Amino acid sequence: MARGSMQGAKEGGKGRSCQQGARALQPLSRLQVILQHVKMSKHTDSTAEVLLEKRGGAGIITLNRPKALNAVNLSMVRQIYPQIKTWEQDPETFLIVIKGTGGKAFCAGGDIRAITDAGKFASSLAQDFFREEYTLNYAVGTCKKPYVALIDGITMGGGVGLSVHGHFRVATEKTVFAMPETAIGLFPDVGGGYFLPRLAGKIGYFLALTGFRLKGRDVQKAGIATHFVESAKLPALEEDLIALKSPSKESIADLLDSYHAKSKIDQEKEFVLDEHMEKINSLFSAGTMEEIVQRLKQDGSAFAIKQLETLRKMSPTSLKLALRQLREGASMSLRDVMAMEYRLSQACMRGHDFHEGVRAVLIDKDQAPRWKPAALEEVSEEFVDDCFKPLGNDDLQL
Repeated sequence: MARGSMQGAKEGGKGRSCQQGARALQPLSRLQVILQHVKMSKHTDSTAEVLLEKRGGAGIITLNRPKALNAVNLSMVRQIYPQIKTWEQDPETFLIVIKGTGGKAFCAGGDIRAITDAGKFASSLAQDFFREEYTLNYAVGTCKKPYVALIDGITMGGGVGLSVHGHFRVATEKTVFAMPETAIGLFPDVGGGYFLPRLAGKIGYFLALTGFRLKGRDVQKAGIATHFVESAKLPALEEDLIALKSPSKESIADLLDSYHAKSKIDQEKEFVLDEHMEKINSLFSAGTMEEIVQRLKQDGSAFAIKQLETLRKMSPTSLKLALRQLREGASMSLRDVMAMEYRLSQACMRGHDFHEGVRAVLIDKDQAPRWKPAALEEVSEEFVDDCFKPLGNDDLQL
């Protein structure tokens, strides 16, 4: 899950070069506040981090940490989850809306750095955060009430988990979507193993492995968002959603469709990956990372060379885990994917590359991670198999 800071939000587009990708990742760090949460939760009004309110028949969740790009921390997860469950059972709540404050981000992720810091003190944070975050992601994916995510601004990592599994995801011209975990020794989690392989062709594999950024209408064209609405129209859309009488999924869809139809920004613009889809589908359909790399080398086009450069920056271990995660997740239920990803999260916590990636990107910021192993060929199948093994009593129970 990609994860947060202001400077990164200002950085423009997708990783045109690997260096750009690495720089952009640096601020958008995965879980950006647990450290503060651990140190300060006793002294702060944590309810201010997330606002939970009922307006008409709508339950409204507002992520309210704009300075941290609304990065989600454990205390926020612990407030949002029971509220969704309560609204789900409430006959007077007809839909749930989730949004972010500050205008820059819906949610840039969570605080990965805090997890690595907690690991130094034998804290259970790495278990607790992933377990409870994934449980919340699953609750979004199985929510009985229509769930509308207004993904205005940066939506990465933990922010993707809070939105993509819901019924409706509304992107705007300010939306920036990416799953850049392979650059920090992690993998595209929060259910990435479920939704990414279900996107058209092999685009999900491409996004998972390279961390490519999609912006604006392209987030909807890729199938990640269900609708595109201009950012300035979101307050009106929200009021109209709240004003719906006993709304159903159908009446909500009709309302969103009408706003989508009236949104003119970039209407004629072709999908950013259109010209490359044939290559993406053939190059990223290989069964192993080594074969994907081989195909990219053989292709030799400017596009292929750019992807090769990007992949060379990523953790070889993460690339292998992510490819298998998506290949297996393609035919698994969301419940089983979340359990699989929890096993992978704990393997990454035990390993070297996640901590090294956080060091290189977020702490020392030298953008020069020293991956171990340093080459794909050195990441054995036995090691990968081990990362996917059940954890017995420690497995995620949903």
